[in-house]
Amino acid sequence: MNKILTIAIKDVTLAFRDRAALILMLVAPFVLTLGLGAVTGRFSGDTNSGLSNIPVIIVNQDEGEIGEIMVDVFNSEDLDELLEPAFANNVAAARSQVEEDDVAAAVIIPAGFSDSLTADGEPVKIEVYVNPARPVSAGVVQSIVDAFVSRLEVGRVSGQVAVTQLVASGLVAPQNAQAVGEAIGQRQAEAGAENSLITLKRASPSADSESVEFDILAYLAPGMALLFLMYTVSNGGRTILAERHEGTLPRLLTTPTTAAQVLGGKLLGIFFTGLAQVGILILASTLLFGLKWGDPLAVFLLVAAVAAGATGWGSLLAAIAKTPAQVSSAGTAMMLMFGVLGGSFGFNFPLPGWLQIAGKLTPNSWGLEGFTALGTGGALADVVTPIIALLIMAAVLFTIAVALFRRQGWAGR
Repeated sequence: MNKILTIAIKDVTLAFRDRAALILMLVAPFVLTLGLGAVTGRFSGDTNSGLSNIPVIIVNQDEGEIGEIMVDVFNSEDLDELLEPAFANNVAAARSQVEEDDVAAAVIIPAGFSDSLTADGEPVKIEVYVNPARPVSAGVVQSIVDAFVSRLEVGRVSGQVAVTQLVASGLVAPQNAQAVGEAIGQRQAEAGAENSLITLKRASPSADSESVEFDILAYLAPGMALLFLMYTVSNGGRTILAERHEGTLPRLLTTPTTAAQVLGGKLLGIFFTGLAQVGILILASTLLFGLKWGDPLAVFLLVAAVAAGATGWGSLLAAIAKTPAQVSSAGTAMMLMFGVLGGSFGFNFPLPGWLQIAGKLTPNSWGLEGFTALGTGGALADVVTPIIALLIMAAVLFTIAVALFRRQGWAGR
């Protein structure tokens, strides 16, 4: 273990002594964060988020209560300063306003949406028609709709479970199950109407308790850090092949060190380098921009999980490529592709649905989900899912990469 740790520390030291690598690992993400923050008004001093009075148009074709509740959400006092909702009856006209850049998004609640939640049949989905020219504002609208639908889905599933248990225990006759389910759904809808589904907290100097305001930099900074983390892990993967092609590996194997220990040290070094890179960027943005990342323990665990997931991709890349040059070329392509799919360049909702699903294969997507949750006041419990997803990603990729390395003889010497 000492040999593995020694090799890992050696690789971390070499990475941070490489000036060219430091530019891409630390300077580039920091400068891009600074530029994007200036573009969004984060540093102007006029507003802390750069977002207010987002124009959005609502088309409610649903005649049920759920549609009305959603309209109430967009009209709620909590979102009064954030959103500037308008209402229309014509779907085509609403989409036209989005295409003409009059609004950031159109939220279309289709007919039968309420009934689809309580009756068996084809699910009916709310459509968010987004304006790609306003990605951040449209992303806020999309997030509000996602939170609303998620709350409904949780209520629907819990209602089904409750009815199933009541029927199984004999407390409700099977022929009455549908009526009981509808009654539970009605009660949950009424509870949702009484308690705001979306709450926007605003900082108040006189408030006793700490409030959290959405800071656009809490999305931009981790987005850039995760984007260039992929460069770091691909560069680390390149060094694995470089050891063999530059002849240092055979010399290293003349010492009492096995190939498996060398490989373990190299992979651990990639992980440590990624961990240090993201940690430095977090510390710098905290000190220089006053950015609040959230619960320190949750941030640390999320950063470690992100570094593990990214290292998994870097090791797989090194296991597949034949030369260091191939790792460099493929690593750059992977960095940019993951940045687009995972949302590092902004919210990825304008992408087709299947590409958004593909984005879940990237550490960027899960990492941004976690950092955004923490930056808006979330706690450790709110990032458990991203952390687990990243650890699963890391385990699967490591397993595949190690198997490929073994076939190449790394673990057999």
